[in-house]
Amino acid sequence: MDLQLRDKVAVVLAASKGLGKGTALALAREGCRMAICARNAEGLEKVAREIEACGGKEPLTAVADVGKAQNLEQFFRRVLEKWAGIDILITNAGGPPVKAFSDTSDDEWYTWFDITFMSVVRAIRLALPSMQKNLWGRIINITSVSVKAPVENLVYSNALRLAVVGLAKSLANELGSFNITVNNLAPGYHLTDGLERIVRAKMDSGLSRQEVLSAWEQKVPLRRLGRPDDLAELVCFLASDLAGYISGVTIPVDGGLYPGSL
Repeated sequence: MDLQLRDKVAVVLAASKGLGKGTALALAREGCRMAICARNAEGLEKVAREIEACGGKEPLTAVADVGKAQNLEQFFRRVLEKWAGIDILITNAGGPPVKAFSDTSDDEWYTWFDITFMSVVRAIRLALPSMQKNLWGRIINITSVSVKAPVENLVYSNALRLAVVGLAKSLANELGSFNITVNNLAPGYHLTDGLERIVRAKMDSGLSRQEVLSAWEQKVPLRRLGRPDDLAELVCFLASDLAGYISGVTIPVDGGLYPGSL
């Protein structure tokens, strides 16, 4: 299916691996002009080569920490200088550490507030003027299934990602008249480096890697863990005109893991 995304300018944050990388590759295959950033220069260049190998145009790349305002400002300035506008924004960031509330500190809360929430606020603020000018835009936030049901010992994620959901709903109301949609995706267990971080924490308690993965697979009704493409293809659909009447929603991409009805 042609989603008619060719030559749309798409920005993907934290795109050197995992869900960000999968999303960048999927949008590139649809013909988008890609701008990607990440902290890891080597990983970023590898993704750039993969984008070109799959038929995509040479992407704009930038080494940037999404938790730092100046890094984001410099990245978006380069994007706007190159293309004069942004059509699609995918916010994304590395997941917070495995922590119970009793193990948290003020400094860590401030750090993860910047990375998890303020990176979304700042990126949207930087992309929004061109979307409003063009009366078209797609903002898609990659969050976590923790916004639907808290995950044990992921207190930073459980708390801060909900702020992203509240922001997105508010913006969906504010920006609808500009033909800009704002949605969230809530991935569950996907085979990424971020998931490996949780696996290692559980292995520290005496479990084997296979025991951890098998236990998760049994929780998922589809009986498998997700792949980055399971989420990335939905991003492409939400970024297209076919999804132009979907806004302000949070969609779990978790194989049926979330047990609630809504």
